[in-house]
Amino acid sequence: MRWPVIILALLAIALQYPLWLGKGGWLRAWEVDQQLQAQRIVNKQLEQRNAGLDAEVRDLKSGDEAIEERARFELGLTRPGEIFVHTPKAP
Repeated sequence: MRWPVIILALLAIALQYPLWLGKGGWLRAWEVDQQLQAQRIVNKQLEQRNAGLDAEVRDLKSGDEAIEERARFELGLTRPGEIFVHTPKAP
């Protein structure tokens, strides 16, 4: 009577293997879910970055003020009659 119980236990273990460790098993599903959550975080950050870049592009297309501001701060350009004074930051 002991052998049928052992055989049934081994059969139950053999049937559980694909459920836990197989290609579509619980452990693989959990791992894929973790990857999905990480990718959603990355996507959210990229969406925020894209929204900022989109706003900047619309601002640059809509008026000369944004272009002038960039030229002044990034390139140090001035209008005729203005004097550019650069004060270095303290180390």
